[in-house]
Amino acid sequence: MADYDIAAVDLDGDSFEVRQALVRNKYDVRDADGEVVLKAKQKLFKLKEQFPFVTGDGDPAFTVKAGGILDIGGTYTIVDDTTDEDVVVLDEDYSLFAENWTIRDPDTGDALATIESRSTVLSALRHLIGVVNLVPNKYDIYDPEGRAVGAIEGQFSVKDTYTVTIDDARTIPKEGVVAAACVIDALENQ
Repeated sequence: MADYDIAAVDLDGDSFEVRQALVRNKYDVRDADGEVVLKAKQKLFKLKEQFPFVTGDGDPAFTVKAGGILDIGGTYTIVDDTTDEDVVVLDEDYSLFAENWTIRDPDTGDALATIESRSTVLSALRHLIGVVNLVPNKYDIYDPEGRAVGAIEGQFSVKDTYTVTIDDARTIPKEGVVAAACVIDALENQ
């Protein structure tokens, strides 16, 4: 997966916890030892949505940028802040009945991984009734061949908390999946 590495980020392990702050779309990503490995904060009042990520030490890591203004069912590009290169693209399959995302190669558009909601009923209700967002989201992660390689599982808590587990990161971009967990939470729960 060297082609999809981010220069300032080295995510060891296969399990991460994503915690949202109480007030706004601000996130901490912790490794299995509880150490903060990434932080993100959605930039407010921008014409194009942006989620800059920094390392646990506060150094710039990467930025997730919306492809367009008010990008509904759109694309979000992860740009390495060190090299200014596009790393992967998060592509939402906008539907009333599904919360599905594809992580793609930025040059070829080839699918690298998909993230699919486990419940179409809850996905539909989230789009129609805001209070349903209190029910934690659960997603499965698949490689390009359709094999399950991980999960994103929400937990009941005052603030959104997700466990991201990647069973086999040999075939998927780990940083892209962790960033997607933050972006999906921010966008699907608006």
